[in-house]
Amino acid sequence: MDHAKSGPSSWPELADVVPVPQDDGPSPVVPIAYRDDFREVMDYFRALYFAGERSPRALRLTAEAIEQNPGNYTVWHFRRLILEALDSDLLEEMNFVEKIAECNPKNYQIWHHKRWLAEKLGPDIANKEHEFTMKILAIDTKNYHAWSHRQWVLQALGGWETELQYCNQLLEEDVFNNSAWNQRFFVIIRSPLLGGLKVMRDSEVDYTIEAILGNPQNESPWRYLKGLYKGENNWLVADERISGICLKVLKNDWTCVFALSLLLDLLRAGLQPSDELKAILEPIRSSDPETADADLATTVCCILQKCDPLRVNYWSWFKTTLSQIS
Repeated sequence: MDHAKSGPSSWPELADVVPVPQDDGPSPVVPIAYRDDFREVMDYFRALYFAGERSPRALRLTAEAIEQNPGNYTVWHFRRLILEALDSDLLEEMNFVEKIAECNPKNYQIWHHKRWLAEKLGPDIANKEHEFTMKILAIDTKNYHAWSHRQWVLQALGGWETELQYCNQLLEEDVFNNSAWNQRFFVIIRSPLLGGLKVMRDSEVDYTIEAILGNPQNESPWRYLKGLYKGENNWLVADERISGICLKVLKNDWTCVFALSLLLDLLRAGLQPSDELKAILEPIRSSDPETADADLATTVCCILQKCDPLRVNYWSWFKTTLSQIS
């Protein structure tokens, strides 16, 4: 029987069930005008739910309720209880939930249910899960639920072998994809196959610098570059490639906020200004009365106040925290 075209009251298997109407109290202030088909499904659902019935008909009814409202946590929870009680085919259930997810890709309850299934099915399902998240991310590269699920699958079930390659592919398609940059960092620090951040840092710096040179106004690789040295400012300063990329970009565009911001971090961390850096900033410093006698860090801060007007108050405050560096 095609249940999608007929309500529960027409299902012979539910003939013995007395629907339980929703109780909104004697005087609801703003009663919700539910559709008749939705109200009927939920009335029958409440009857089976309150009875604690774990049966095939209860499972079919939860499917009907989910199609009416995929965000109903109680229905999903009850469905899981029924699936366990019936020892149902969870691969078949995974197919069901994926069809729902394709139409509701940002529904938390669906992804929670999917994780529950994946936990039950184990590592054999890992590749299938990765394929599904790739399908969702091809539609919306910033779907937080899909990324969160993908990271969980990697850590719980595996599939690390091709993940860095996947990140490369996404960034080749769109180097501005900050979610892909975030996933790349996750892989570098968490993958059991790559050796960790210290092993991968050198090649990652080269990769990131190449991305910056391709588009210096792309904030993501600048943040990624800094993240590669998080908590290790001494190494950040010691790596000449970092100050080098700042100078290379500023030579062509001294207003690049991301290069200036990273340069300021380097100066604060103890970078000794090179003659090349002084030569780039000297014309700016000498032309502005506010920076004529200032140290280089203060000069950079003043430039940022002008180049980054949305955060002018932040840079004004930041300037007050600077000590004499040069």
